[in-house]
Amino acid sequence: MVDVMGNAAVETGLLGHETDAEMLAVRLAHAQRLGNMGWAEWHLHSGETIWSDQVYTIFGRDPAKGPIALPQLAKHVEPADVAALDQLLWSAVQGVEPVQAEFRIRRGGELRDLRVVLEPLMAPGGPIGLHGVIQDITGRRRAERMMSESRRQLLEAREQAAEERHVMLALRDAILPDPACFPGLPNAGIAVRYVPAEKTANLGGDWFEAAPSPDGRLLLAIGDVSGHGLPAIAHMAQLRHALVGLAMTGRPANRLLDWLNELVLHQLNDTTATAIIGHLDPQTRVFAWSQAGHLAPILVRDGVASLLDQPKGVLLGATCGRPYEPATTRLRPGDVLLLFTDGLVERRTRDIDVGLDQVLAAARHMQGCDLEDGLDRLLSDIGGPNPEDDACLLGVGILG
Repeated sequence: MVDVMGNAAVETGLLGHETDAEMLAVRLAHAQRLGNMGWAEWHLHSGETIWSDQVYTIFGRDPAKGPIALPQLAKHVEPADVAALDQLLWSAVQGVEPVQAEFRIRRGGELRDLRVVLEPLMAPGGPIGLHGVIQDITGRRRAERMMSESRRQLLEAREQAAEERHVMLALRDAILPDPACFPGLPNAGIAVRYVPAEKTANLGGDWFEAAPSPDGRLLLAIGDVSGHGLPAIAHMAQLRHALVGLAMTGRPANRLLDWLNELVLHQLNDTTATAIIGHLDPQTRVFAWSQAGHLAPILVRDGVASLLDQPKGVLLGATCGRPYEPATTRLRPGDVLLLFTDGLVERRTRDIDVGLDQVLAAARHMQGCDLEDGLDRLLSDIGGPNPEDDACLLGVGILG
């Protein structure tokens, strides 16, 4: 009875060991599949070669054909990488430390990237074979190459954007008047700040003008053409150049806007624009102006900044037959008049009224200071320029 029980216990123990070994083999095979790796052994004296199942999968080889012998391995390696395989094998049999290398094989017409780690099988007389771990790293290398290519394309795109930005800003500089050439007036000073958007794609059609009229008055204008990039800059150039020519007629601002509206409607397809045009008489200090869908100018007087009451006027290019109303504002010594585009006050993250209030609060400090410094301080006080849109700011200070 004891013998029977003892034999049964032994059989149960052996069965348990067999079960554990089977489970370990299953788990090892699963790990090899997950890591897309396998092991191989090449015995130098006998020529025996042993592969795990996953190595057959990596090489795309039918297990019925058996493993590839070490002398035949180079035939399956991409010719350009045979030298890397030779160096790996030579290094492996020279020392006792594992060595590794990467090379490519062609499997079913597709190149696959392999990483191979080899170590010698040592005996008292020296190495008798090689043991290796082979891993297919094609997916990883492909992802790295894609990332590298993406970085290269991104760098090229940034360089191209920088070049485009340089070209567009140079074009704008050539189109817009040079502030250093503004006419000198006995009773007024003029300063301007144009701050381009940070992104090349957001460069828009903001423009300004300050030029003497034939009757001795000063033409002051500011505007913004819809759109961004070169098309907006091209339309801006047409609009501004047309204004400079039309202003030579000496006609009032509202009539100039009538003509510009006709130009936008019939010549600048699918375009709209905003604008303020005015004439400042340096003797009487009267600013006679009209607007087309543009934000009203800011008047800074006695430490108070406020928006001027707007005359009626629709966007240029919106409709025809609706006249633009004239308005007059008599300025006083010490006054500062600010004309600006919407990039100064608009942000995606807030209401435009919040931006206007911020600019009005900052503009109060401009009175009594140098006009150039005042514009710089205003831009600083409102948190800097708008990174997503151009901003143009034209300031006129009335002297005593």
